[in-house]
Amino acid sequence: MSASLTDLPALAQSIKDWGRELGFAHVGIAGVDLAEHEKHLERWLAAGYHGEMDYMGAHGSKRSHPDELVPGTLRVVSLRMDYLPGDTQMAQLLAQPEKAYISRYALGRDYHKLVRKRVQHLAERIQKEIGPFGFRAFVDSAPVLEKAIAEQAGLGWIGKNTLLLNRKAGSYFFLSELFVDLPLPVDEAQATEHCGRCSACLDICPTQAFVGPYVLDARRCISYLTIELKNAIPVELRSMIGNRVFGCDDCQIVCPWNRFAKPTAEADFKPRHGLDNAGLAELFLWDEERFLASTEGSPLRRAGYERWLRNLAVGLGNAPSTIPVLEALEARREYPSALVREHVEWALQQHALRSAAPASRG
Repeated sequence: MSASLTDLPALAQSIKDWGRELGFAHVGIAGVDLAEHEKHLERWLAAGYHGEMDYMGAHGSKRSHPDELVPGTLRVVSLRMDYLPGDTQMAQLLAQPEKAYISRYALGRDYHKLVRKRVQHLAERIQKEIGPFGFRAFVDSAPVLEKAIAEQAGLGWIGKNTLLLNRKAGSYFFLSELFVDLPLPVDEAQATEHCGRCSACLDICPTQAFVGPYVLDARRCISYLTIELKNAIPVELRSMIGNRVFGCDDCQIVCPWNRFAKPTAEADFKPRHGLDNAGLAELFLWDEERFLASTEGSPLRRAGYERWLRNLAVGLGNAPSTIPVLEALEARREYPSALVREHVEWALQQHALRSAAPASRG
């Protein structure tokens, strides 16, 4: 046994120090017992709140049993990396209905590759210190209850908006995990939650996607509707989506704990291609080549070009009836995709209805 393995507390501290050197703002260590969270997941799946996200229930008990997902796992190192690129004036942009609102995490480069590479570097650093050991790195890439693990590792608590919250950092961060077969000492789990009586996140949700505190019906969530949903966006929800074309941050913007969110030092998370202040009509007229060029290495690729146009058409239907908005919609009226055409027709109908409505008397 190497000297480091005889002093596991010192190794655990070194792992946290190395993690911070690699750009992680918080590193904690959890065990593999997630029984309480497993029950919550089972109830959520049974209610059908996952919608088309079949992968949420496709792996049996592996999602809540890290040692089943990766046999031999004894501990999970949970890591937090902040992504907020300074003041991107989120509320101001949402108040400009001709602008396209893109969730702040998606404005820069795709976090999966960057964060995974850092977790891999951490594993290599541990290996250099103690010799070969069993490990596997995850960044949103497998059936892992990342928020439950982070709570167990002391990184924060799962808030009423179902996101992990941290008193010193809010919620604008990515989580990742390193499964290890080392019997490291675990950190104290976050035993208390600090949402109190606050219900700002539940009240602000544009589509009322929260069934109650801590329970999200993903089928009504704008992030699900604009990213995960493959088919048409339900008609009854379209007008509620406003100008949000990829994801939604409303339940984070109003969270009091996000007053403490710190800007990221990662240049890769800074906005690219002016997407933090782009007009809906301008983006809608991008051809597929421009879309692919401007979203290379970006989370926006997840939606794909067809659904990108679908989402923008909804935003344009909710925008004021200006010449650029109406011209952009007309330009796509005969678009080859039936999915896009349906949403364009809906958008044009919204403008027709508004123009036909009698002007209110002031």
